[in-house]
Amino acid sequence: MIITTTNRIEGRQITEYLGVVSAESVHGINFVRDFFTGMRDFFGGRSQTLERALKEARAEVTAEIRERAGALRADAVVGVNFEISMPSGRGGMLVVFATGTAVRLN
Repeated sequence: MIITTTNRIEGRQITEYLGVVSAESVHGINFVRDFFTGMRDFFGGRSQTLERALKEARAEVTAEIRERAGALRADAVVGVNFEISMPSGRGGMLVVFATGTAVRLN
């Protein structure tokens, strides 16, 4: 199945729009992660722990929209958009939300 952020797929024609598919992943960032993330912010550099959690969450939502689109017998999901937030401010929770349109292709 094709998953793309674009609204069309080069060389393929969309024959049917099946509906919006979405998924969300919420990860708790524990005290240790939060502490080390804060240290990285203070001293500079990349937070590998937070990056790893973000990659995991993004992979989870991508797999979930693929599964939901598959249940609709879609060939692709177009216009995928990822939204990422940390609603509790610094640390606490990491939320990744993805949405796209499931389609059938010619």
